[in-house]
Amino acid sequence: MKINLNCDDIMDSKEAARIWGKSSTYVRLSYKQNPSKFPEGSIRKFGTSWVVTTEAMEAVTGIKDPRKNNL
Repeated sequence: MKINLNCDDIMDSKEAARIWGKSSTYVRLSYKQNPSKFPEGSIRKFGTSWVVTTEAMEAVTGIKDPRKNNL
């Protein structure tokens, strides 16, 4: 399976938090408090960085991708 890392639906946790208007630690703390809210395969830690998908952020926040509101 080929994964496109240039896809806008994959981002680091700080970028995701900024896009959704949350604090920079939002993703990490949300995952620590309630990992079951994240769909399987939608979050992963690489070294010290967390990488999440749009799907994860929409599931955890209940807010659709704010970038798509401007289309």
